[in-house]
Amino acid sequence: MLARRTRISIDAIRYYERRGVLDPAVRTQSNYRLFPVEAVERLLWARRLQGLGLTLDEIVDALQAHDRGGVTCDSERWRLEAVRTRVDAQIRELTATRDQIDRLLDDCRSGRCAITIT
Repeated sequence: MLARRTRISIDAIRYYERRGVLDPAVRTQSNYRLFPVEAVERLLWARRLQGLGLTLDEIVDALQAHDRGGVTCDSERWRLEAVRTRVDAQIRELTATRDQIDRLLDDCRSGRCAITIT
């Protein structure tokens, strides 16, 4: 049910449970996992945070802070700022790589191909 409602694989849900994104599920007599209704929102929120670039450890930490209560935008803004700093660094690295590729393409177009093996 949870996998269908969230479109997250059963294996991923089990992984999230092991990592602490979800509290351990209640088990039926036949050993099926039963999660509370709130697990849907929690999983979707975790996936959204992953999509923004937070690591799973950062997500678990943020969820635990939320669970303890007292979380505000002011108290949690630093998490997004840290991700933004990482993303900015990745953009710089990708831009440098693209610039190198552009230089190699320019060389290739002018007959000075530098990517051939001699």
